[in-house]
Amino acid sequence: MTSDGVSGPRLRIDGKLCDESPLPHVWTRCIGAGRANEALRADWQRQFAEVVATLGVQYIRFHGIFHDDMFVYRESYGGGFGQNERLTSPLYTFSYVDKVFDFIVDCGVRPFVELGFMPRELATVTETVFWWGAHCSPPKNMARWVELVTRSVEHWIERYGLAEVRKWRFEVWNEPNLVPHFWTGTKTEYFELYEQTVTAIKKIDPELKVGGPATSVFVPDDRYKGEVEDRSATRETAMAADVDALDWRPVWIEDFIAWCAERGLPIDFISTHLYPTDFAFGADGDVVQITRYADATFDDLTLLRKLVKNSAYPDAEIHITEWSTSPSSRDFIHDTVFAATSITRSYLKCATLADSISYWTFTDVFEEGGAGLGPFHGGFGLVNEGGIHKPTFHAFAMLERLGDRLLLATSDGVVTRDSRTSAVCAVFFNYPEDMAMRSVGSENSYAATRALSEMGPSRRIRHSIGGLEPGATFLVEIVDWEHGNAAEAWYRLGSPLNLSRAESEYLSGVADSLLRFTLTVPDTGVLDLEIELAPWAVMSLRQSV
Repeated sequence: MTSDGVSGPRLRIDGKLCDESPLPHVWTRCIGAGRANEALRADWQRQFAEVVATLGVQYIRFHGIFHDDMFVYRESYGGGFGQNERLTSPLYTFSYVDKVFDFIVDCGVRPFVELGFMPRELATVTETVFWWGAHCSPPKNMARWVELVTRSVEHWIERYGLAEVRKWRFEVWNEPNLVPHFWTGTKTEYFELYEQTVTAIKKIDPELKVGGPATSVFVPDDRYKGEVEDRSATRETAMAADVDALDWRPVWIEDFIAWCAERGLPIDFISTHLYPTDFAFGADGDVVQITRYADATFDDLTLLRKLVKNSAYPDAEIHITEWSTSPSSRDFIHDTVFAATSITRSYLKCATLADSISYWTFTDVFEEGGAGLGPFHGGFGLVNEGGIHKPTFHAFAMLERLGDRLLLATSDGVVTRDSRTSAVCAVFFNYPEDMAMRSVGSENSYAATRALSEMGPSRRIRHSIGGLEPGATFLVEIVDWEHGNAAEAWYRLGSPLNLSRAESEYLSGVADSLLRFTLTVPDTGVLDLEIELAPWAVMSLRQSV
């Protein structure tokens, strides 16, 4: 029996008896995708089914459930070549949404429903962002927005059952602080949208889970203090010699909590996005891109937990509904082993700080800026458009295999045990010492990312794990610069824009050709682990059961 009452074998690591503690798999709780309509594609569905089966995803969140291409809200008949007749009152059609949600639920996953964006016929401003023309504005008629939300939630309850939908999450909008792209109104207008939305949903059933404000990033200045963004407030940030020394704070969250508390409105969860980047505008109006230090996500989450704990809603869940190394779908770091190591490090460091940290996104089938330019174009995905696994996919798979009981945590990895099977599993990584506290940053070409391959040195992982069954076998898998690095193999092919079938097959093989070997526990029952990890390597050690 462990110190917290969990039964199981007592193991020794490095000669010390292990005291176990829980290890939440925050990386599996939720994952992101682009927009609802993309989920109607066969390739999206194939990739999602694989991600669920391999990575254990439990929830998925995406934009555009109410966008025009899902045809939920209808004020007109839709005539094609004929006359488009107006309807006497709005109709709500869910056939497209049903296809998406049915597929997701049948995969054993639940929707993390982002309520947005505005249907064209309800929007006060149209086509505010993205290639597909999202309408991110307050409604012309708040009562009709409330009816849209009400009819939708009632439909989902009828289709999937109240007990199931009570396990979903309903997030009001996406990044409303980013005016005029994701919202054309004021801060207060967003708060009023939240009030109307949460009131409508709770009227259907008080146990349905609703939250917000779904704001974007932390900032170190007062740009979002007023009703709309004040870009002049970012000048000192743009000029700062050391941006990491500034006081970074969440956007709108404290105001949102205070506003809701004053009106007695429920908040079941606080949601925000934690990209470790920012931009500021200098006095000349030029944009300054900012990349924060490697522990920015950890420090932001630590502050956020403290703010929520000391608020009027101390029991509110914390969901980071978008997170990645950067918010750009044309950042070539996403395709690399450098990203794999970075996200592994952050997830392990932040595992107990949130209820979910949703990686943005699982696939490069993603069209905010239109389809990607070539097979490796810096898309967010764990897999590219053709389904080729990136190093980040393997990092997620390694994290998923970890047990739920933490035996050892170090600066370069963890050792865990599965409470159901008692199998031991570990993940180690080499985030190179040469990086110090620098993050992996962002790059506009794959060639530019390759400079990070010069970072070092190697790292020797040395641990002894005692109390194991003699003869037990462990599989070691390593993704690094020379193994599982499909983007580098593509670069060495000459970076072809359009792959032949043979090239696709070759790159798929490279992507899954990790360094693999087995270790066997000797008669002593002690596994002596001594493995040299190259810079940027991520390693999984898992016990065969």
